[in-house]
Amino acid sequence: MAKTGSSKQKKMNARVDFTPMVDMIMLLVTFFMLCTSLLKPQTMEISMPSDKQDLKDENRSQVAESKAFTILLDADNTIYYYEGKPDFTGATLVKTTYGRDGIRAALQKKNAQAQKQVEQLKKEFELKRSSNPAEDEKAQEEYKKKLREIKNSDITPSVIIKASDGATYKNLIDALDEMQICYIGRYVIDKFDTDENMGDQSMINGYKATHGDK
Repeated sequence: MAKTGSSKQKKMNARVDFTPMVDMIMLLVTFFMLCTSLLKPQTMEISMPSDKQDLKDENRSQVAESKAFTILLDADNTIYYYEGKPDFTGATLVKTTYGRDGIRAALQKKNAQAQKQVEQLKKEFELKRSSNPAEDEKAQEEYKKKLREIKNSDITPSVIIKASDGATYKNLIDALDEMQICYIGRYVIDKFDTDENMGDQSMINGYKATHGDK
């Protein structure tokens, strides 16, 4: 009988070349780095009316006081505000709440003139809307420009936001949101004065003593 030899199959090692994939990933990374627009940092600016050069010195503080609106954020979601020059006895301090019926209503009342102008601007913008993307984009840019002019004009109040150590980060964010909702472009975050004799804390203490708050 003839011997039958056992046939051996040649084993082939499967190897995947990842070089093209690496090149593709590098191209994609480079593409997104060059084409993606980075977020621009936004800063908050405040321009007090008293900076006008044509005002007399004795009138500068009066103009600033008439437009000043200070918000005090305290512990337990407590929020106060006062208009004009601070009264450290707590007599002018008003306690309110967050939201539509609280601080927002007070800001909208203070900024009523600008609110009317913004509503009129919105109506004009709706009439200029176009199905043409280029024309519609041009109308939107014009709307944003005029909106910024209204928000930063002399008719709007200059809001100062102060947060005590007891206030939360959410309290501050909620207060900043109200600036956008009420179309106020001139606002600044200032340091909370903890002086219990002549400071923000003294005003809150005076209010609590007068109204019996704990």
